[in-house]
Amino acid sequence: MNNSTVHFITVFMAFFAIMNPVANSSLFIGLTDDFDNRTRRLIAMRSVIVAFLIVALFAIGGRQIFSIFGITLPAFRIAGGIMIALIGYHMLQGEHSSIHTPSRSDNEKSADSSIDIAITPLGIPILAGPGTIATAMNFAAESTLSEISRVMIAFGAMCVLTFIAFIGGQWLARYLGQNAIKVVSRLMGLILAVIGVQMLIEGIRGAIAG
Repeated sequence: MNNSTVHFITVFMAFFAIMNPVANSSLFIGLTDDFDNRTRRLIAMRSVIVAFLIVALFAIGGRQIFSIFGITLPAFRIAGGIMIALIGYHMLQGEHSSIHTPSRSDNEKSADSSIDIAITPLGIPILAGPGTIATAMNFAAESTLSEISRVMIAFGAMCVLTFIAFIGGQWLARYLGQNAIKVVSRLMGLILAVIGVQMLIEGIRGAIAG
């Protein structure tokens, strides 16, 4: 496989691990249990669109954001790597990371309408949380057209997969069972922890070289 293919697969797997559509489908069911099927489809669609737009903004404008705040790429990779590794560690322990999970107040605020739920907590921070944004910005850090395109295509495919998981969430939970979902979540946690450590290593290497 060439470098572009490896990059795309790595990016997709990173997004898959951090967004974890299998586990998030159960959360989606809990948040939308009082709505009819049409409204639930609308919520699912809006949530992935919101997530895609937010991640696209940071993936495309990452270099400009770095420049505005005086952030170097190695520093971002070190911070992002630590954060993503922590999320993966909490997932390995069977816990919800506070970095990537909505608080009780978020859920209470979102109970007012279906539009609120689609934006928060589903769009932010469940789908487009700090870990997802850090992953996108890290993999699109060089800001080349091909690199950004691969990140956006990978995230777009992940959003489609997430939408399908949301819509088929009840069937998925019934077919797999909660134990299988927990196993998948812990496996994704392991992958995420490794990706975070790799980002950290690249950041340290870049800082030393600089």
